[in-house]
Amino acid sequence: VQLQAFGGGLVQAGGSLRLSCTASGRTFSSYAMGWFRQAPGKEREYVAAISWGGGSADYADSVKGRFTISRDNAKNTVYLQMNSLKPEDTAVYYCAAATTLGPMLTGNMGGMDSWGKGTQVTVSS
Repeated sequence: VQLQAFGGGLVQAGGSLRLSCTASGRTFSSYAMGWFRQAPGKEREYVAAISWGGGSADYADSVKGRFTISRDNAKNTVYLQMNSLKPEDTAVYYCAAATTLGPMLTGNMGGMDSWGKGTQVTVSS
């Protein structure tokens, strides 16, 4: 599955953005999907993940209560609604697909089946 993330931009602290990640191919609904981010000089880190059917979602502690992951299998798209943004949320955000949630929840970056190109999110103070 090929992934393309978009929706990033520049926003003031306290603002909101919604990222989207669109997948090509007919098998999108069989993949767990996740969002990761990488800030300058830091390692890529897990942000959120959602099961193939959307029934289970998980979040990193740093974004819990502020970010919401969702998916629309009819549109082959996964979303990340980001509210109450903070300067420390500034990063390049990537979407990823995996056959199970496991690699995402354990931070096993090598366990992803596919990565999308990132989209830059910049939060000004």
